[in-house]
Amino acid sequence: MSTDLSPVKPPETELLIITGMSGAGRTTAAHALEDHGWYVVENLPPALLGMLTELVSRTAGSIPKLAVVMDVRSKSFFPQLRESLAALTAAGVLFRVLFLEAGDDLLVRRFEQGRRPHPLQGSGRILDGISTEREVLHELKEAAEIVVDTTDMSVHDLNRAITELFSESGPIVLRLNVMSFGFKYGLPTDANYVADVRFIPNPHWVPELRPHTGLEREVSDYVLGATGAQEFISRYISALEPVFEGYRRENKHYATIAVGCTGGKHRSVATAVEIGHRLSQLPNVTVSVTHRDLGRE
Repeated sequence: MSTDLSPVKPPETELLIITGMSGAGRTTAAHALEDHGWYVVENLPPALLGMLTELVSRTAGSIPKLAVVMDVRSKSFFPQLRESLAALTAAGVLFRVLFLEAGDDLLVRRFEQGRRPHPLQGSGRILDGISTEREVLHELKEAAEIVVDTTDMSVHDLNRAITELFSESGPIVLRLNVMSFGFKYGLPTDANYVADVRFIPNPHWVPELRPHTGLEREVSDYVLGATGAQEFISRYISALEPVFEGYRRENKHYATIAVGCTGGKHRSVATAVEIGHRLSQLPNVTVSVTHRDLGRE
């Protein structure tokens, strides 16, 4: 299906496209945006995206913030959406894509609890539909400016994340989430960058430090005082600074920096806190620090 858009003046309206895995929280995100003054259109077919945007652009900014929720209804979803997005770009329309992700187990559980089939499962299982959807959306996820993994989020957590990402005047300049994790529990799926701090001596093998965490002074001093730790942190942040400048040029507003050790209790926690503190000193940056595996055995 082709989309014919005559060139129009880029609208004053800020356009956000919300998409992602079915069951990952698109509706929750849409409601949160409505609470912040966005005009939200849900379940819009990709072929109508251009017409909606052109219509809004002719209303002289009466809708300053427009969010469009788009979900997969068929395997032809992405080719149609790609064509519509290309037409918007050619017409000079600026837009961003918010992609919501979640793990397979959680998505299956949500569909089972809701007693509804996945839109792409056909005669197969829910997991078959999820797998097909991942294939359909893979390229779109790779191109998205903002990817949020809701696997470990409650509804309130997702609402808070949307609030932090979008202020009164739109997305904040650059929001960084520094996340500690344990490699033995797997890589964070939404990490943009991963730092491995397993080269630092492990406090686990120091009896008096083992029961404590990287949030406590004695462990933090041990980790950050280890040979090479401070040099690593300084060089890592220096390497990221041109990346952040590139994000701003490319209109990207969110990144997750994952810092991993073996179990996510000592080294990664202390290092993530220190990296987060240093990054917060950079201009036009907002930083949060989370600890994915702290408390797990």
